[in-house]
Amino acid sequence: QVIGEGWNRPIGRHDPTAHAEIMALRQGGAVLQNYRLLNATLYVTLEPCVMCAGAMVHSRIRRLVYGAADEKTGAAGSLVDILRHPGMNHQVEIVSGVLADECAATLSNFFRLRREQKKALRLAQRAADKPE
Repeated sequence: QVIGEGWNRPIGRHDPTAHAEIMALRQGGAVLQNYRLLNATLYVTLEPCVMCAGAMVHSRIRRLVYGAADEKTGAAGSLVDILRHPGMNHQVEIVSGVLADECAATLSNFFRLRREQKKALRLAQRAADKPE
């Protein structure tokens, strides 16, 4: 049963906490009417950051499944491991590397397309602003 879904919205919402994981956890909490998502599994494309990992600990999810590792900011083992840290009051089971190559390619293609769209928009704006 899916209780929540999310995608990154920090720019559109002007909210630095509006990561996909946070949005999904918020929606799951609203659906269950409880911030504790005790038997939930969170599936994500990219290894979560420290903020999202902290939210997972607080929500008490049971398991995280992710595809691509994030060597720069990953908080599920790549940079740090918040989810299994012995000092935390809750540990999260981690399944990593699921369809890792496909996830990495999806992310690369998405951001390449976004850069191309922004470039095309800038060029169109310059052309519109150019006097004839």
